Amino acid sequence: MSEITRKHTGPRMSQIVTHGDTIYLAGQVGTAGASVAQQTKDCLEKIDALLAEVGSDKTRILQTVIWLADMKDFAEMNEVWDAWVPEGHTPARACGEAKLATPEYLVEFIVTAAKA
Repeated sequence: MSEITRKHTGPRMSQIVTHGDTIYLAGQVGTAGASVAQQTKDCLEKIDALLAEVGSDKTRILQTVIWLADMKDFAEMNEVWDAWVPEGHTPARACGEAKLATPEYLVEFIVTAAKA
């Protein structure tokens, strides 16, 4: 049986959960009130750091789910995403519109990755 490991665990969630060779990250948000581009950059920096902490990186991302507060921001978010995601390593991805935790959050990323 594969062990489940949790990191940065609080009363509501863990930021990282690993099971076997799979890494699950909690939803990552950026600086509340910043632009969609800046919030996207913030999210992707957090994802890089969390994956590095468990010995992985963005080339190992299996799936990304992106929630936007408003789909009108799709192109702005994608401009940052496209510059960040490594060519040839694009994960399965979905993007939808959802009401996020507070109106100041415009984008949230949820990532599942493989261990290196």
